[in-house]
Amino acid sequence: MADGIITLTSANFDETVKSATTPIVVDFWAEWCGPCKAIAPVLTEIAKEQAGVVTIAKLNVDDHGDIAQRFGVMSIPTLMVFNNGEMKKKMVGAKGKTQLLAEIAEFIPKKS
Repeated sequence: MADGIITLTSANFDETVKSATTPIVVDFWAEWCGPCKAIAPVLTEIAKEQAGVVTIAKLNVDDHGDIAQRFGVMSIPTLMVFNNGEMKKKMVGAKGKTQLLAEIAEFIPKKS
């Protein structure tokens, strides 16, 4: 987790999502997916900047298709926001940092 991103698997997905103390953004991706590679540096930046506020995680759909199937992932990248163990938002396609932060803003506690 050197880049601040958690790697999810079929074995740890449910426990990780349910026990998360912050909202968790899960990136459903694959090695061969160009847009997935394009969004990766954006997610790394957000993971570092929002550490302790939002958790970024990745799940390889080729290796863990059972989880992707359970959540109806039809195209990648698909990003899902889980909060308190429940899927709250689904976004399909690569987005820039500003757009992605705007999409997840409702899950980020406001700084006082």
